[in-house]
Formats: sequence, structure tokens, C-alpha cells
Amino acid sequence: MPRSLARKLIGAHLVEGEMVPGREIALAIDQTLTQDATGTLVMQELEALGLDRARTRTSVQYVDHNLLQTDQKNAEDHRFLRSACRRYGLWFSKAGNGVSHPTHMQRFGVPGASMVGSDSHTCAAGCLGMLAIGVGGLEVAMAIAGRPLRIRMPQVWGVRLTGSLRPWVSAKDVILEMLRRHGVSGGVHRIIEYHGPGLAGLSAMDRHVIANMGAELGATTTVFPSDSAVWEFLRAEGREQDFTVLTADDGAEYDVEETIDLCEVEPLIAQPSAPDKVVPVREVAGTAIGQVVIGSSANPGLRDFAIAAAMVRGRQTDPAVSFDVNPTSREILADLTRMGATFDLISAGARIHQAGCMGCIGMGQAPAVGQNSLRTFPRNFPGRSGTREDSVWLCSPETAAASALMGVITDPRDLGIEYPEPVLPEKASVNTAMLEPPLPEEQAREVELVKGTNVSALPEFDALPDRMELPVLLKAGNDVSTDEISPAGARALPLRSNIPALAEFSFAGVDSDYPARAREAVGGHAVVGGDNYGQGSSREHAAIAPRYLGLRVVLARSFARIHWQNLANFGIVPLEFDDPGEYERIEVGDVLELSDLRRGLSDNEITIRDTSRDLVIRASHRLSPRQVEAVLAGGVIPLIATRP
Repeated sequence: MPRSLARKLIGAHLVEGEMVPGREIALAIDQTLTQDATGTLVMQELEALGLDRARTRTSVQYVDHNLLQTDQKNAEDHRFLRSACRRYGLWFSKAGNGVSHPTHMQRFGVPGASMVGSDSHTCAAGCLGMLAIGVGGLEVAMAIAGRPLRIRMPQVWGVRLTGSLRPWVSAKDVILEMLRRHGVSGGVHRIIEYHGPGLAGLSAMDRHVIANMGAELGATTTVFPSDSAVWEFLRAEGREQDFTVLTADDGAEYDVEETIDLCEVEPLIAQPSAPDKVVPVREVAGTAIGQVVIGSSANPGLRDFAIAAAMVRGRQTDPAVSFDVNPTSREILADLTRMGATFDLISAGARIHQAGCMGCIGMGQAPAVGQNSLRTFPRNFPGRSGTREDSVWLCSPETAAASALMGVITDPRDLGIEYPEPVLPEKASVNTAMLEPPLPEEQAREVELVKGTNVSALPEFDALPDRMELPVLLKAGNDVSTDEISPAGARALPLRSNIPALAEFSFAGVDSDYPARAREAVGGHAVVGGDNYGQGSSREHAAIAPRYLGLRVVLARSFARIHWQNLANFGIVPLEFDDPGEYERIEVGDVLELSDLRRGLSDNEITIRDTSRDLVIRASHRLSPRQVEAVLAGGVIPLIATRP
């Protein structure tokens, strides 16, 4: 039977299970990616696992999130990460070298390779024909230790692209169109595979934009073929020897099918405060703005910055607008400068920031309250920008630059200028000086981990009791994100290696009193959630910090994939209502009684009694027997500790 590219990639790495949607499979992992906001926990987990040496082909630790050093915390984390890379045999990318996803694509991406990353946008590497999946940090630590990744086999969603994009429309508008059609949960339990004649007009970096924001659709990952566009990219990076042709078979069948005519896509924009609140730009044109930010892993390519520079060349951005530019890698900043585009941006009023995630993760460039901020970013969850009452819109570089010039949201087609087509250099400004390779194994054994005062030990969690009475401390709505459970921003991010301190920010975006009430709930507590609970970032801190405060059960209508896995990894029971309507009957303050849990989890029949209302609620889970064993033990690490 003709096979899709996704099935070929999975088949090439399958070590256990069958490729039947919904069944658990195990995949051999070639590469791993970690970034500093999640990597500190990964390195602590490697220490807890007793790892001697990384067993992957390539593992890379990037410093791209916690770049603002207002005190010692971030600097201490960076030293700890470098020492851990030297000890365990990982590459180390220094602060300022670039955002993990485009930088990994430039230096390490290999068609056909498998990769897991402790960042939900790891799926961006699918633009090169890789099988790249965002997971929690513990899954990455296990992969570095040589263990396979275990996931549920997804459906394969074939999206056929036809036609070509018109002037002023770019790859960001394509993924916004997908979000407009399907919402933030449309890709859950699916791999999105793009194919068709429309691919001919999309560069590898264009594909990166689309693959990156597959995470916003909730997809397991996104894959593109490895074709001439990928060869051109690798050639420019001096790595054409890594190229391999990888495509779907003719006549390949897909579990779900879709067609997008690129000729019909128009400039789109996501309104505050969700990536799927997408409308045509012309529908909201004229809305006043106070900030425009260009950059992030969602628009990381040289072309994305160059088109903005060409649009503002010889002009001034509106005086009421802060025009901010975050180069995504040192290489791209060098190429922009070589082209003269950096001068064009500065002359037009741009503020150039260091190469990194920066404003995308709320590390600087927080907008003013009451001011609209247009960003070429992947997410606009409430408060993610660093301003609690923010108003963030997501758009293409073309829409962002046009709006910066006019001071209001502007469809770039209405700017009244000819569409510029920047000429990009044929060869990239490759400079690997800020990439430190792994030490030889003999030297690595002598390295001591460098732990500052902000690097805490991993908390120790007890096994799951067979009976619990848990007060419901919080009831969340639909599509609650991990940003709302464990926030980003300059206040919380530096505490990512200090779980006791970070726990005080838990659910800050939903209920700021939660940490205090959790500490008072002796014996643990429960949280009730709506649909797609835990969407967004892969940060396992959104599981481990509430667990530190006593969270034992989350009862939801449905879960986002990565957060569901993270809950199980740290011994939190992720239960789903058998009857979603029962969600309405539970209130904050109710006490839930769970008995005979070991049998109930094994049989997948859980009876919950709401003793406050004398209700009986039926629930079940999607855990495999392996995951049930881990939850009962209190998490994966306690389970491993019990084994010889």
C-alpha cells in the first residue's frame, strides 16, 4: 500500500507497537533539543536517572529564553546548563547564538531523523522532513538516556496545497488559515502532512513557519517532504551532504484529508487572546496599535526580516508605535547586516534586540496596558507577553510592517507600494563559534555540575494512595493553557530550576489565591478542567509545580497531549468525564472521594463521589498499563528508583 511520509518516518523508527491510530507505539530517537526554560529540569532529571553519557546521535542545549539578567538567577542557570552539557555529552549553544528551532534547523537538522524536544514548537523541524515531536522534559531526558519515546499512534492528516501565494500573502497566513478553519484543538492526536503542487512556491523557512504553529493546532507534529527546497536550504548552510530525498508515495492515503488553494489565502490576523480567533486583516483595519514586534520561532527566517526591512526602507514608522525586532539567530542578524537591511530597520525607527525568544516568552518588550501589540509570534495567550492585561494580535511580517508604518492595523495590500522581493544571499553567514561541542567521554567524567543558589533539587513525590478525599480548589474553563497554569514572563521564568519558588506562581493566570489555598489543603487536592486542558507549551513545570503544592487529580473533559503526558509523568491522575455534562455539576470547594484507586485505574473504571452534593461521577483515563504503573508509584522517576 502506498505510504504517507509520516508513516514512512514512523516506520523507520518504530521499535515497538503497531501503526494503528490510538495504540501506543515506541520510537527510537536520534536527536534531542532542549532550551534553557525547560532544560534545567531535564538536566536535573538526567542527574536523578544517574546518566553517564548521552546515547543519542545529537543532543543540543540552547540558551534562548531566559536572556534578561536582572539578577543572578539566569546567569546561574546558564552556568549549570553548560556544566551539565559538558558532563553528559551534549552540545551547548550560548546565549545570543539564536532561538533553538531555526538554529537547530541551520546547524543540525537532518531529513529523515527523529527528534524530541522539551519545547512544543520542536515540530518546526518537520519542515526538513524530520519526525520532530514536542514532549515534556522527562521524555527528553529518557531519550537522552537511550530510551524510546512512547506515544499514541496519531492519525495522519494530509493537507494538499495547490496554487501559489499572491503578493503580500505569506506562510504565516497559511497557518492562520488552518487555525481559522480548525481551532486550537483541530490537530489533537494527528500528524499534519503537507503535500501537493503548492509546495513548489514555499521555501524551507516558509515551511518552518507553518510547521512551527502546528503546535497551536494541538498536532503531535507536522511533516513536509525533503525536496529541492530543503536541498537549497542545506546548500546555503554548507550542509548539502546531509540532504536526502524523502516524499510520500504516489497515491498515499491519509486518515483525514484537506485542500488549501494558496491563491485564495488572504492576509489574516489572530485577535486577542487566542491563536484561533482569526479574521481577515481588512476586517479589523484601522484599529490603533502601540507596538509591533517581528521575530520568534514562528517567523524566524531571513526573508521574514528582509521583507519588513524592504517595506520600511526610506520611511519612518508611526511615532506612536514601538517597532521592535528580535533576530532569531546570530547568523540571520549577520546576513541582515550584510544585506544592508539592519540599517534600513534602524533608520525607520526599529529597536534591535538580541537574538532569542525575548518578547515571545514575555522576556522583555511587555506592552502597555490598553495598547494593541501586533506580533509575528505563535501565541497570544492572556498575559504571555509579560503584561497581565495585554492585547496581543498575531500576524505576518508584511501585516506587521505595514501596520507599524501606518500606526493602525493595515492590510499590506492597502499600503500603496509595490510588493518588494528582497534578494537573499546564496550562502549563509555560518559561524559556529558560539556552539560548544561535547567533551570527550574521559574528560566529561571529571566535570562537576555547577549549581547556584537558584538550582533546587527535584522534589520527591510519594506513591498514590488507594483512597483520597480531595477538595476541588480550582475549576478551569476550556482551552486553559500551560501559560495560565505556570506562567512565562520575566518574573517567573528565572525560577524554572527552583520548583518551590516557581510553585508560588501556579495558576496565576486563573486564580492567584491557588498557591495559598493549596498549602492549606492537607492531604492533597483536585482541579476540574474543561476541554483541551493544558494546551500550548510543553513545559512540565505546569505539572510538577502544582504537584509540589499537592495536586493529585485533574478531572477534565479532555486534555492536550503534552500536558496529559506530563501529569502522568509526575504522578498526577489525569481523568476524563465519561459524561462531559457532569462538568457543570461540580463547583469549587466540593470534596471528591476516590476509593479503590489501584483497581479502578487498572480496570479503567473510576467512580468519584462528590460528597458535598451527594453526586456519583463516572470517569476514565487514556493511560497505558505502563503509565498506570508510573502514576501509582508517584511518577516515572520514583518508579525507576524502585527497579534494580
